Amino acid sequence: MFFLSDMLNKKLHLPKPGEALPGRARPVRTATRHRVFKRSLKGPYPDGMETALFAMGSFWSAEPIFWGMPGVWVTAAGYAGGSTPNPTYQEVCTGLTGHAETVRVVFDPGMVSYAALLKIFWENHDPTQGMRQGSDIGTIYRSAIFAASEGQQAQALAARDAYQAALDQAGLGRIGTEIHSAEFYFAEVQHQQYLARNPGNHRELRGTGVPCPTFGQVQATPSVR
Repeated sequence: MFFLSDMLNKKLHLPKPGEALPGRARPVRTATRHRVFKRSLKGPYPDGMETALFAMGSFWSAEPIFWGMPGVWVTAAGYAGGSTPNPTYQEVCTGLTGHAETVRVVFDPGMVSYAALLKIFWENHDPTQGMRQGSDIGTIYRSAIFAASEGQQAQALAARDAYQAALDQAGLGRIGTEIHSAEFYFAEVQHQQYLARNPGNHRELRGTGVPCPTFGQVQATPSVR
């Protein structure tokens, strides 16, 4: 009983300094091409492409959400937000790496804005659930935006505050989404475009049902924090 409660505690709390697993110097083996887009998973990408990182629960279910968006060049499943270098899936699942399951979105900003991607992020999961998404429980399923630039950071914070105002009006809870920069590590081959290979294993993400304000509204909404 002690063992089970101890493991659950580790999965619900990020590791303290000195507790994280050591990881490794070399990246874990991953795919070379995207199964849906038929493009190089790691690049090189065309000039002008930008990258966004979103953690919103299971990356199996989150990655396909972005496939139908015009301007998205390629996506990838991976890990971000922790301190263990080049972690494996098994290590991340212990809760002792500090990482969250994360989707990497490479996109053409001339065709789709970062604000549009943020809207998809907020509306397709519940950012008020803390260390879980539905029945998926643990730090690896927490909500996070890992900004690639100061511009992305500013937009993400403004969108968070605007969405919180919308949630307040709907009588819902507080957003717990982390917003900061972080290094991304590609997940193993079997996790890339998982639902394209295993459509019967669908794990649905559920949003709050509250629409996220558009970018223009986000800019005009005062901070609620």
